[in-house]
Amino acid sequence: MAGKPLLHYFNGRGRMECIRWLLAAAGVEFDEKFIETPEDLDKLRNDGSLMFQQVPMVEIDGMKLVQTRAILNYIASKYNLYGKDIKERALIDMYAEGVFDLGEMIMLLPLCPPGEKDAKIMEVKEKIKNRYLPAFEKVLKSHGQDYLVGNRLSRADVHLVELLYYVEEVDPSLLASFPLLKALKSRVSSLPTVKKFLQPGSQRKPPLDEKSLEKAMKIFRIK
Repeated sequence: MAGKPLLHYFNGRGRMECIRWLLAAAGVEFDEKFIETPEDLDKLRNDGSLMFQQVPMVEIDGMKLVQTRAILNYIASKYNLYGKDIKERALIDMYAEGVFDLGEMIMLLPLCPPGEKDAKIMEVKEKIKNRYLPAFEKVLKSHGQDYLVGNRLSRADVHLVELLYYVEEVDPSLLASFPLLKALKSRVSSLPTVKKFLQPGSQRKPPLDEKSLEKAMKIFRIK
């Protein structure tokens, strides 16, 4: 039997957290090998483990996979979270890309210079409220089903619910006008595998604080 997937990244959310969420939702146990220093990263680069010299990297089924989307596609395909046909996969990809666009904006907020941060938060909140959440609410309303695509759980639901938790961290009131999204968040959060992942002590990572940000910047040699 193949061993557990092994995730190589620093001990924080970053671009690995959506992979952790998807594995957890699929009920897959995984191990993590944290990159603690720039030298740890250099070692992975020098031993040829990182095709494009960057992480995340996941060892799974005898492969060393890099590139977040490629890793997510493989996990979703393997664990039946990627729709039943090519049309459903196209919708799942489209919704996931929207989630990633907004997720990227939220993820980069801690890197914002202090003088620009308030304005940036206002801009992100405006996009959450007027562009992204209405679009996903409309999808759920259009078909009246429990999940975004094909009336069953897919990676699109998992990515969206992860994002909704981050939206609430930005401002808990932002979800108030979106009853179908709130219901989706409750529904997915109640699934046994996800519920377990949401418990304290799981491999889910907390928001990035100043100390973790400093450490990550040191590891990746970001000035």
